[in-house]
Amino acid sequence: MNDCSSTMKPINSRSISVQIQTLHQRLLHALNLGTRYFDEKTNTWKWQCANIEVQKNVLRSINAFLDSISGDARATRHTIVKESVSDVLGALLCILEGKSGPLLSMASNVAVKLVSILPNSLLQSRIVELVCCLSSLISSHQVEVAIDCANALNLVVSNLSATSERTVMEALKDTAIASHIVGNIKDFAGGAKKIEYFEQMGSLLSTILWRWPQSRFPVSSDVKLMKALADMHMVTDSSVKLVLLKMYTSLALCDFVAKKLIEDGVFVEMVVQAMEKSNPQVVRIEGFKLARCLLRCQENFIRMRNLCGDALVNAIICGMRETGLSSKKGGINHGSLLLEACQLGLITRWDGDHHIRFWEHGIDRVLLNLVLENIQDKSSEHVLSLEEQISTANKSLKSNYHLGLRSYLWDILGCLMIHCGENFNPYTYGSELHINTLITCACLTFVDTIQKWCRICQNDVDDNFQSEPVSRAVLMMIYSPCNHISSHARLVLSDRMKVIGIPSLKSLIHTLDYTSSLASYGSSDKLQLVINLIGLNSLSSLPEYQKCIIESKAMKAVVLIVKRCLSNDIHMERPSMAPHLLTSFHERSCCCIDKEDWEGSNVLLFYGLWALSSFVHQCSLLQDHTQKFTTAVTYIKAQLLNKLHETCSSTCLSPGVRWYASYILSYFGCYGFPNELAKWIGKSLNQEEYADLRLIVANGASVNVNGVILAVRCPSLLPCEILTSSKNCEEGTDKYGETMREVRLSAHVDYEALVLLLEYVYLGCLQAEEDMVKKLKILAKRCNLQPFLQLLYRQCPEWGTPFPCLNLTSALNSVGSCFSYGMSYWKLKQMNLLGGHAIFVLTRCHIRMFTKLYCSLAVNIYKVYSDQECKRVIHKSSRLLLAGKH
Repeated sequence: MNDCSSTMKPINSRSISVQIQTLHQRLLHALNLGTRYFDEKTNTWKWQCANIEVQKNVLRSINAFLDSISGDARATRHTIVKESVSDVLGALLCILEGKSGPLLSMASNVAVKLVSILPNSLLQSRIVELVCCLSSLISSHQVEVAIDCANALNLVVSNLSATSERTVMEALKDTAIASHIVGNIKDFAGGAKKIEYFEQMGSLLSTILWRWPQSRFPVSSDVKLMKALADMHMVTDSSVKLVLLKMYTSLALCDFVAKKLIEDGVFVEMVVQAMEKSNPQVVRIEGFKLARCLLRCQENFIRMRNLCGDALVNAIICGMRETGLSSKKGGINHGSLLLEACQLGLITRWDGDHHIRFWEHGIDRVLLNLVLENIQDKSSEHVLSLEEQISTANKSLKSNYHLGLRSYLWDILGCLMIHCGENFNPYTYGSELHINTLITCACLTFVDTIQKWCRICQNDVDDNFQSEPVSRAVLMMIYSPCNHISSHARLVLSDRMKVIGIPSLKSLIHTLDYTSSLASYGSSDKLQLVINLIGLNSLSSLPEYQKCIIESKAMKAVVLIVKRCLSNDIHMERPSMAPHLLTSFHERSCCCIDKEDWEGSNVLLFYGLWALSSFVHQCSLLQDHTQKFTTAVTYIKAQLLNKLHETCSSTCLSPGVRWYASYILSYFGCYGFPNELAKWIGKSLNQEEYADLRLIVANGASVNVNGVILAVRCPSLLPCEILTSSKNCEEGTDKYGETMREVRLSAHVDYEALVLLLEYVYLGCLQAEEDMVKKLKILAKRCNLQPFLQLLYRQCPEWGTPFPCLNLTSALNSVGSCFSYGMSYWKLKQMNLLGGHAIFVLTRCHIRMFTKLYCSLAVNIYKVYSDQECKRVIHKSSRLLLAGKH
């Protein structure tokens, strides 16, 4: 019999108690009653003993030894503990694997104590054996054993290191652990097992789903399980609610599952109710986490908003009013309700009527109470001068009240401001004092940020976490469509900039120029670039700084940044400089097809294009800088014009980036939204082969167009007779013998303007001189082409506006007009429909030209299929049409 103590080193009695030494000796004595042997399969030493009494003695000794070290954090790091782990684990595994009925309950209880006291690092050598052994007992007929094993396994998996996670999860996969737990939960739903059984099984399943993405969809597809969970929605027991919410959160990490869950109105109601004040704080926190997990994308948010938008906003507001002691000065408890509510409050980044609800629920007062301390004392005051607002804000901001929340608060505030409508008056819903004070607080913090980041060396910047959020918030305020907000933000910023003045602006530009030409960038350099670009964009809105910006090296630096971004030389995603946006949900998510935010993934490109657009706009307005404007335009045009066209056409870039590229191009006579597909469609303009309508102006000049394209892209050009399929229109035939309808336009329609407008309809963009733009504005206004009008008038892009694209899919839907062709299977962007597989159910002859055009595009664009196959489709369609088989 091998002596387990033979390898032990002398005990240092001064660093460990006598009691622990005594219990350790007893443990060694008990273990020595068994035998150790070397297992060649696992390449480890194992303990064995068939005597039940010896096994009981060993379990008692392990239990007593663990009790003695449980209250001493230093004891677990002591040599005698580390060197005993292997033998203790070996004995425990031997007893558990033996599955002796009388001992299992005792052994499983010891297993829970072992993994809860000893860190995973000490168990590492045999952790796979341990989880496999516990997994095999998860469905034990002894309920207490199953509960303990689930508890122990949960503790182990929850504390896995990144290095061991994959190995352990693969081992658990081989044991079919998820299926066993699902079966246990279904048994619980149909039986009489105690609540603790469900709690432990549910908690373990949640932990496994969190770390094992492949298991989420199969588990969610178990109809009986999901019904069992749904039946528990109304359970009042807090512990059950908590486990239920955690399970749903882990499942919802799969975006397919999240979408499916949100379709159930009852489920959504349960989530919102979990966030309500009537629940214990731990339940509310978990409810907020589940809501955040579900609302990772805008599509899911819109569904949930439509079901319970007001209740969702109310829950967030109530949570943000929770200002307990744990979340005030000196940091924040990251598991707090207040933090969770603020994180969920970031749904304000999406446009929608929920913004009005936030204002109606007093979001201005809530935010101000979180930014400034003791603001309640000022609630009775209706008016404060700007000096008083600045003085009040300065004093309170220095107290660092709720400092850990500032990043969220600035983001929420900025998003609320940028999504206000032009005619929106926030003072209708909120207090003028509160709103103005919030703007003042943001501007004060922003000016401090500019001062810190406008220096080339800024090692003393100690609040990086809020530098970008507050800068972004102020930029959103300045460019808010709401005049009340933008004017007050400019007023405060102008007042505060008087203190630091032109020298700080020049320092900012100098730093921007220096940083833009660096060969390589660290994270701090990129953050400095972003802060300086935002600062430049903000200050360019103030007339007193525009001349200085135009005459400086700012634009040279901005052009260089944009060029480097477009060449993929510099890339900066917002979460990398705004750590509050980095969550474990994004790291653990699966099956997500995330749409980029309006700014896009490279914020340096976004802010660079914004700065470039401000520059060309200001140059065009300042008549005394004609020479500077000409020089700048020549330089930019030579370097960037082609890149800007490519940027507009690229579907890989965000709407905001593409909008600013189009806006800049409008200053060079290019109006519209370039599109790759439009290049092909544009070739059919005025081609009789693809036309079924002839538009005739007053002087007799005409242009041939395709009715479908016109009906989708610019229906205002078509008279009601055409749209309603009336037979009152004149008809003729073209040289191909096809029916050609003639439409006579108003005498006010200019032929040249009409041709250019049709270029926009077909190509998505056009080139025009200033005198022709005036005529185009009139025609485009009558045709209600709003995005196009915005560029013709050179209006700055509005935050969150989708980028217009050439989309003809509405021509494929049945809407009741003469252009509703009843196509049962026709998708423009699906290549598998080409090459003889397209099925055309043609209900009207008007489709023939569009069919020819579409199939022609198929041949030209999708080279993966042979021309011959596409021609067969065209030929088949033509035969059906000519035969009258509609």
